[in-house]
Amino acid sequence: MRAKSALPRRSRGFAHRLLAAAVLLAWPACSPPEPAGDPSAGSYGDLETLFADWREFEAPHFVGGVPDYSEGTMAIQHAMLPTMRARLNALDPSDWPVARQIDWYLVRAEMNGLDFDHRVRRPWARDPAFYVMIHAAQSDVPAHEGAVIHGWIDLWTYDYPLSAQDAQELAERIGAIPAVLERARTYLTGEAHDLWVAGLRTFRGQAADLDALAGRVAGTSQALDAAIAAARTATLEFHDWLESEAATRNRPSGIGKDQYTWYMRNVHLVPFSWEEQVTLMQRELARAHSSLRLEEHRNRGLPELDRIRTAEEYDDRLNASVTEYMTFLEENEIQRVEAWMDPALRAKNGSFTPAAPGEIRNFFQEVNYRDPVVLRAHLHHWIELAAMVEEPHPSRVRSVPLLYNIWDARSEGLATGMEEMMMHAGLLDDKPRSRELVWIMLAQRAARALSGLYLHGNVFDMEEAVAHATEWTPRGWLPDAALVRNEQHLYLRQPGYGTSYLTGKIQIEELMGEWALQEGDAFTVQRFFDEFFASGVIPVVLTRWEMTGTIDDLLTFR
Repeated sequence: MRAKSALPRRSRGFAHRLLAAAVLLAWPACSPPEPAGDPSAGSYGDLETLFADWREFEAPHFVGGVPDYSEGTMAIQHAMLPTMRARLNALDPSDWPVARQIDWYLVRAEMNGLDFDHRVRRPWARDPAFYVMIHAAQSDVPAHEGAVIHGWIDLWTYDYPLSAQDAQELAERIGAIPAVLERARTYLTGEAHDLWVAGLRTFRGQAADLDALAGRVAGTSQALDAAIAAARTATLEFHDWLESEAATRNRPSGIGKDQYTWYMRNVHLVPFSWEEQVTLMQRELARAHSSLRLEEHRNRGLPELDRIRTAEEYDDRLNASVTEYMTFLEENEIQRVEAWMDPALRAKNGSFTPAAPGEIRNFFQEVNYRDPVVLRAHLHHWIELAAMVEEPHPSRVRSVPLLYNIWDARSEGLATGMEEMMMHAGLLDDKPRSRELVWIMLAQRAARALSGLYLHGNVFDMEEAVAHATEWTPRGWLPDAALVRNEQHLYLRQPGYGTSYLTGKIQIEELMGEWALQEGDAFTVQRFFDEFFASGVIPVVLTRWEMTGTIDDLLTFR
């Protein structure tokens, strides 16, 4: 039997048409009665039908197991998009309950996302990494970060050793990779230099993932062994083709300040312009550095934190940190705690990575190996992913991850916000040196966010972005240029992702203050978080509307 996962076992891109039907069939036939209103304005049931049709429309046609991103086919899809918009706009949700109006705005945001992809981002034409199909590990957010080709393959959703059926399925799906990459050579007409060069690293990564898979499943199936070998060869040949073309792809990769602002406000429903986000990130960077220096001054007589030294110590301390964090949430009445939350978090402890004395590991390992409980707050991600399985949202629109990473500021903003909020709530009261780690992480996120903004504003190129993030990360804990480039590559591919950790955190902090004023003496932290989580992983402006009754001016944009 397959292990339950927070995301469907098969690729959602491969199964979009099945998803459209499954979303509708997953709910009882007897829906709640529609509110009274003008029947000519359409009903919420019409929105549910449109949502299923929309998700089917959004996926490209497959020809011989290969998605068709040809210029002509994409032009047809874009030309047909106004028909979908017209169906949505024909529904007047103004008399619906707020929760249902929110779903209407979510569908509109997704449609805006596809429109933006056709007009500006065009990942199938500008972004070589779009054609990576192999994903070995689960992301800690609701869906893959950045634009992903339809038909992607999540290796982590299969049980190993593979059954004969799964081996056959994987052989067929991996067997499509050579044809996908052959087509990609004709689809990739863009000239964005930094996106193009960064794509080289992603295909070296796919080759490595295929090598690891080949060793893991060797002998299971001759067809699968052959498919993996052919896919690896095609991946390396595609890498070499990208390298040979790199010199001719020499234009900026950023989408520009105005387009960035439009995307934030109309797709991700983040109310801050490019310029406002620069100001916010500069403020957070300064606040993080100054707070760190004050913490260090206060703690100057205390011994520094020692790093975990052995695999045994790692396992002991990581497990203890989960217990400590979950106990803190429950005993301090931070949020409702359920039995399935602890194992969801504990399962993601990872394993020990050896290092020589003084050697700097991955940035987040430098934090984790000093006090693991600090990052348990950020790994609230895994509790939320488990909640999508254990307690799915009753809305058909909100029960599946939003397209185009529209969830990013909500998901990453919560995880980042929990680090500082839990520190203020008392999680680290007896660990003054651990408080320094929170400010170090905030500084790193603000520094890399500014780099990403400057990339999209075409102020920086990739190397300048890497240098800025490295310089402004405290203690020299970000010497690994590969990590920085991976992050900046994602932020180029997905506008808004780099700043989402902090724009989301800021919006959640604002919402907590506003809701506390409304609630007065009835306010409690637990009631706030429980109601916040109940809205699902959606843009914070929509959660604010559901919790406070205040609709943001942003939602009037067309």
